[in-house]
Amino acid sequence: MATYVLTGGATGIGAAIKARLKAAGHRVVVLDLRDADIEVDLSQASQRQAAIKALLKILPESIEGIITCAGVASHFPDLKKILSINYTGSVEIINGLRQRLAPGSSVVMVSSNSAPLCQKPELVELLLEDQWQNIDAMLPEVSGHDCYSGSKQAVAKWMRKHAPEFAGQGIRLNAIAPGYTETAMTKAVADDPQYGEAIRQFVASIPMQRAGSPEDMADAAEFLLSDKASFVAGSMLYIDGGHDAMFRPKSI
Repeated sequence: MATYVLTGGATGIGAAIKARLKAAGHRVVVLDLRDADIEVDLSQASQRQAAIKALLKILPESIEGIITCAGVASHFPDLKKILSINYTGSVEIINGLRQRLAPGSSVVMVSSNSAPLCQKPELVELLLEDQWQNIDAMLPEVSGHDCYSGSKQAVAKWMRKHAPEFAGQGIRLNAIAPGYTETAMTKAVADDPQYGEAIRQFVASIPMQRAGSPEDMADAAEFLLSDKASFVAGSMLYIDGGHDAMFRPKSI
């Protein structure tokens, strides 16, 4: 039996990953706002650090993996929290538990196929440099989509930057990039008057002619966590029905 730490495991993609791992007999320690082993608001620095301390007390000496799935979408009203939950909440949990990751373990971060579409590269760089004073000054000029796609691009770039270092310690660091996935979070965006019509058009344009399911994403996460991905490190795996290939046919 392996032990995994999962953020955002109460609903949506995280819940599907939790169910898949538990069905395989693994222990899954969940962090979320509610219905979790450790209830935490990952937008708050003090709560993130308290959660790490609590995890270090209850976890065994070594764990087999971390999955950072907690996140909020572009319709979330607090733009700063989009950034702090999606990006900082992922990075701090991984860094805080890194000492417990055993050789052969796997870390799976959840990015998005929206990550390459960010139109605010300066926002991404500020996130990667932890320049929150400058981010605060910039927030009046950006949209929810800028913050969502920017936070997910920062996740992907942080993963790529640190994957070789983790690999040198026998830890595989990768990310999945879900496309549009039917969850409670995305339903809230689809029902939002500002974003609803754009979401409907977005789903209709998926080459495979359907939205993704949480189980599609759990399949990919389960693979990256498994020994079948023992030579996969530093990869961003798109699970989006061909959307990224359609958007960026000349990019690899």
